[in-house]
Amino acid sequence: MSQFFSIHPDNPQQRLINNAVEIIQKGGVFACPTDSGYGLACKMGDKSALDRIRAIRQIDDKHHMTLVCRDLSELSTYAKVNNTAYRMLKNNTPGPYTFILEASREVPKRLMHPKKKTIGLRIPSTPIIQAILAELGEPLLSSSLILPGETEPMPDPWEIRDVLQSQLDLVIDGGYCGLVPTTIVSFIDDVPEIIREGVGDIAPFVN
Repeated sequence: MSQFFSIHPDNPQQRLINNAVEIIQKGGVFACPTDSGYGLACKMGDKSALDRIRAIRQIDDKHHMTLVCRDLSELSTYAKVNNTAYRMLKNNTPGPYTFILEASREVPKRLMHPKKKTIGLRIPSTPIIQAILAELGEPLLSSSLILPGETEPMPDPWEIRDVLQSQLDLVIDGGYCGLVPTTIVSFIDDVPEIIREGVGDIAPFVN
């Protein structure tokens, strides 16, 4: 049965953040609010945890997983971007966007798209996620919490616990989240391409 932490969305309790990071470091899979909907996440290098997320969502290795980073300082380690793309990312992060970028050699092959060699990258503004990232000291691996057969993320932490408590190690209650996922923007080519229009404003990426 998963643990359930009620964490203040604006002023996260450090004791609970520390406890959450302990669970993550031991291979835990958890649900957490973001600046769009709830997401599933785990430690970046944990293959077993990654497999569990894919099993919950019933997705294969062709589905983009997302690295959740604290800020752009980690960008060059995990992705390749030109100056134009970097400026756009800098001007629009943190925020409710997922960026599809060419993965660097530092990214394990199992985390990237098998054919395109790309990776999703997010820098959310949510204080809970930011606090977890600061304590963990490395990116998280994440996917939207959209169950098989559904088109929208699960918004209610209590429902998430009821439905997935046997499959998760932790549910973080940070309040009710919206039903709209992130906006996905691809920077694989020189011109940004909107892959999915979600909660993030697409105007900065449209000519």
